[in-house]
Amino acid sequence: MNLSPTHYRTLSSRRLSVFASVWLTLVILLAACGNRDEAASQSLSSDAPTEATAAPTAAQEPAIKTISTINGDIEIPVQPTRIVAEEYLGALIALDVIPIGAPGLTLENYYFKAALQEVENSGVYGQPSAEKILELQPDLIITGNNDTYDVLSKIAPTVVVPYGELKNAREELTYFGDVLGKEAEAAAWLENFERSNEEQKARVDAVIPEEATFSILEYTDKSTWAYGDNFGRGGQPVYQVLGRKPPGEIAESLMEKQWAEISPEMLGQYAGDYLIVTANNRTVEDFEKDPIWGALPAVKNKRLYVWPEERSWYYDPLAVLEQTKELADWLVGLQAGR
Repeated sequence: MNLSPTHYRTLSSRRLSVFASVWLTLVILLAACGNRDEAASQSLSSDAPTEATAAPTAAQEPAIKTISTINGDIEIPVQPTRIVAEEYLGALIALDVIPIGAPGLTLENYYFKAALQEVENSGVYGQPSAEKILELQPDLIITGNNDTYDVLSKIAPTVVVPYGELKNAREELTYFGDVLGKEAEAAAWLENFERSNEEQKARVDAVIPEEATFSILEYTDKSTWAYGDNFGRGGQPVYQVLGRKPPGEIAESLMEKQWAEISPEMLGQYAGDYLIVTANNRTVEDFEKDPIWGALPAVKNKRLYVWPEERSWYYDPLAVLEQTKELADWLVGLQAGR
């Protein structure tokens, strides 16, 4: 899942405000668990251990391995079976790994919500519920938010992969294939992914000139944003998979920063020959009637694609695969007069 910079700033402030309460909840819960464990230990100590109560042998212990993360080397199960995934669900599902818990917002992902119907809600996106996650008894937690590491790592081994560290679907699938011992599954999925994307690119290249420029934009009532190739909204399929480029004068800065808030006066500078626009409350016809948007060559030439945030925000491998097909169908359809 990917959010606009404004959403990220809002989430950051919320995280700070809830961090103390989450920590207090966790401390109370862990203390309660510790008291139960101590009581159980005292009860058992008065009796000689029998075969039924003896500690598990080394052979019965789950195998573990050490991986390097931004928080140092950590030990995780070689084959985790109870994963809470605060992020990267698309990669997990592609590897045929269904978590036991995930944020409520992520469970509504347009591209894979059907696969997550039995998954528990682990809290608000960006604000995980330590109490709920503790109840789920995970053996591994995956997140993109290092702000919650201190809390989550007290519950289970926690792998933090910050936003932007994995640049594309290949890096994402390869990384989690290694972490989860699913290397073969990752390789097989990526082979199909790349074959499909090559087919879609060939379709588009056959009808759209190589020099044509593309813009990835988001419109709201208060502002307009432009995005690069790793910030959702269609940037991954358009710039990474289909190999298209934004207008030359803004291309370098946009790809470096990945986003820019633009004023109505700047819209022409950022508008390419084709526009892919995220907008929840506007249609193509609405943009055509707008005096500023309607004056753009792309809008005049019927080269405007509008879709809602529920389909454009996501940039996981499953979303990119489907978005690429959707946008390729649109571009090919333009030439066919559809």
